Amino acid sequence: MGLEVRTLEAADLPGWLRAVNTGFLRAPTVSDEEVEVRRQEIDLSRTQGAYDAGRCVATFRSMPREVTVPGGALLDTDAITNVTVTATHRRRGLATRLMANDLRAAKEERGEALAILIAAEYPIYGRFGFGPATSYTEWFVEVPRAQLRPVPLPEGARIDLAEPAEVRKVGPEVHERFRRRTPGAINRTELWWQLETGEIRNPAQGWTEPMFAVYRDATGQATGLATYTVEEKWHGMYPECPLSVRGLIAATPEAEAALWRFLLSVDWVSTVKAGIRAPDDLLPDLLGDPRCAKVDTTADLMWVRVLDPKRALEARTYAPVPGALVLDIQDPLGHAAGRYRLEVAADGTAQAAPTTASPDLTLPVASLGALYLGNESVLRLAALGRLAEETPGAAILADALFRTPRRPWCPDIF
Repeated sequence: MGLEVRTLEAADLPGWLRAVNTGFLRAPTVSDEEVEVRRQEIDLSRTQGAYDAGRCVATFRSMPREVTVPGGALLDTDAITNVTVTATHRRRGLATRLMANDLRAAKEERGEALAILIAAEYPIYGRFGFGPATSYTEWFVEVPRAQLRPVPLPEGARIDLAEPAEVRKVGPEVHERFRRRTPGAINRTELWWQLETGEIRNPAQGWTEPMFAVYRDATGQATGLATYTVEEKWHGMYPECPLSVRGLIAATPEAEAALWRFLLSVDWVSTVKAGIRAPDDLLPDLLGDPRCAKVDTTADLMWVRVLDPKRALEARTYAPVPGALVLDIQDPLGHAAGRYRLEVAADGTAQAAPTTASPDLTLPVASLGALYLGNESVLRLAALGRLAEETPGAAILADALFRTPRRPWCPDIF
């Protein structure tokens, strides 16, 4: 093909970033300041480029992340991002080559059980074995019509506005407790918090300083954090200020509800845009009139690709319904292909082992990815023809085992 695919060296980064910007239809020029900021987050050993006569025409990188799975375990994961192919070099198999290199290294060299990504285009990633595993909803709330019910904070609890330096201290503590109870959540790096609070700024992304509100329970422990901006806007002498939530995480339902009530009661605020939320978020039902929380967007978000079925299936817990299923996982790329007996104990823990027994369910690895965090229904996938029930009743049992009481949620774009 005359195209070279290789791992980056330090000198390659400016040209690679230019190709990323071009692929995402951004202004291609990359400043020295942007290169230095991005250099801090990019592991060159996990970053690939495709080159034509020395010019980067396709990009791909991955990051080590931990994904919380049902039951609270943290699973080592290959987080894929910055996948682009320049328009002049489409349909030449570049994305396939880059993906194949990374998935092979993730499984064989780094021992990562899953791969995850945010799919900018829906049709692309199913053929690589990824299935949509979490979704999100954005609500738009008309505050004057919301009939917010006043609920006092628990005795001793409080909400304080926080400075960026304090957020860099308490934010990771809140997030750690939040992600342990939220299937689909991923870990955040120190650099993530530095960028979120403005300590480090990427000149290409711009910067609007947000406000931070921290919820502390009666013991003084920070258990919730909201990040938001408010635009000062007036209609004559009447304030009509929109508030946009950049992020809201909480380790307890009490903290989550209290922070929403706080944001919805800020003086002069007429509308609240909730940002990326779980599809079963508490927000609408905290209002006296839940219909005032209008759905602005709902869509898939994080996709999952199983690389090591035994580790992945044993890492999560299931509904406490003792039972066993033989899963025949189909994977044309070979990473997860095989037949496994999944045996679930009365406490929801499970063992998975290769088997030659007849399958109860036959499913592509992409369907396993969609089911893995508990967001999808086995029966629904069967109705769509995306898995096959080989033993009568197996789909009902699998649906009971895989589903979770709350929907999985990844609040982060990566």
